[in-house]
Amino acid sequence: MTAKNLNLMLGGTLVLLFLAAAAIGAVWTPYNPLGINLSGKLLPPGAEHWLGTDEFGRDVLSRLMAAAGTSVVISLLTVSLSIGAGVVLGLISGYARGAVDRSIMTLNDALLAFPSMLMALALLSITGANMYGIILALGLAYTPAVVRIVRGAVLSLREREFIEASRVMGNSGVYTMARHILPNCLAPIIVFATTMFGSVLLTESALSFLGLGVPPPAPTWGNMLASARPHMAQAVWLGIFPGLCISLALLGINLFGDAIRDRFDPRMRGI
Repeated sequence: MTAKNLNLMLGGTLVLLFLAAAAIGAVWTPYNPLGINLSGKLLPPGAEHWLGTDEFGRDVLSRLMAAAGTSVVISLLTVSLSIGAGVVLGLISGYARGAVDRSIMTLNDALLAFPSMLMALALLSITGANMYGIILALGLAYTPAVVRIVRGAVLSLREREFIEASRVMGNSGVYTMARHILPNCLAPIIVFATTMFGSVLLTESALSFLGLGVPPPAPTWGNMLASARPHMAQAVWLGIFPGLCISLALLGINLFGDAIRDRFDPRMRGI
């Protein structure tokens, strides 16, 4: 088995497990993830609670499953927002050129100068800590990178013969961009979207850890890690399992993203 096939198999398996946990957690969990049971707090992993309980007696496995669904929803909506806005702006900038291109890229380069985490923190201070505020903040923070990638692809296609033929035939710029340019930009967009999904997942976990994510008692992997800090001495599983979920999800997404890149990038296939 080649390294490419191994990446695809291992990454795909981990991603499927992650998505399956999120889908199942949205409709069923072994226990109520918000249910408090003070008589059963800080129980170690066992037959009744496979991954133990937290400081309020809540089942850790149930909370991890519910948190997976939250992470998937936030990551998917954030990636969709970034890709949608970035593709539109990148297409317009690369195809129109001139003053339109300069205006868009000046603003885009200014936004790129800020780290995505720092920009998300600034926007969250305005929108407040909630799911939709996180999606908006992260979506805007990752859009400039999409704009630059799409613009670069459009610039390489803009002067090709089939684009010139579309202009000569009298097709409008919007039709040419949608019918001829965008389909030829899909490969880098798909590869970057896969990578962005993992980055958004990690950033959302970091924001939740800092107390700027989805507010408690709703579970996220980040706020579960933050809640585990005072109890690490007597309940180490509270930190191990959320951290392991984040690590395995990121590993799967990155391996799967590498396999997708190898599939779409001719240079990675040795052509």
